[in-house]
Amino acid sequence: MHELSITEHILEHCLKVAEREHATRIRSIHLCVGALRGIVPECIQIYLDMLAEHTIAEGARVEAEYLPVKVRCRDCGRDGAITPHHLACPHCGSLRLQILSGKEFYIKSLEVDTHGDQSTASDHGLE
Repeated sequence: MHELSITEHILEHCLKVAEREHATRIRSIHLCVGALRGIVPECIQIYLDMLAEHTIAEGARVEAEYLPVKVRCRDCGRDGAITPHHLACPHCGSLRLQILSGKEFYIKSLEVDTHGDQSTASDHGLE
């Protein structure tokens, strides 16, 4: 259910960016989601479909890029990638890990129409 409030913030932010860019339509919202974040892009799409009615974001697609979990092992000192289902150092098997990335969540870019032309507005507004 936390996706509803997240989607409200995403939509509000995207509408502000689109207005600043003089966009006439938001076609897609490109998100970067860390694997540890627990955010389901499909739920964001469902809520966006409801919340964006009668706005320039009506019909916009949510596209998500998943970012891997990267860690540094406190025992062997090496960096590596892990999955949420296998939380051990890929090199030595230690569980003493420092998380380097995988908790990110931000809007990478918007695909918008400006006066009938399609363009991409880059933005990193929500993390």
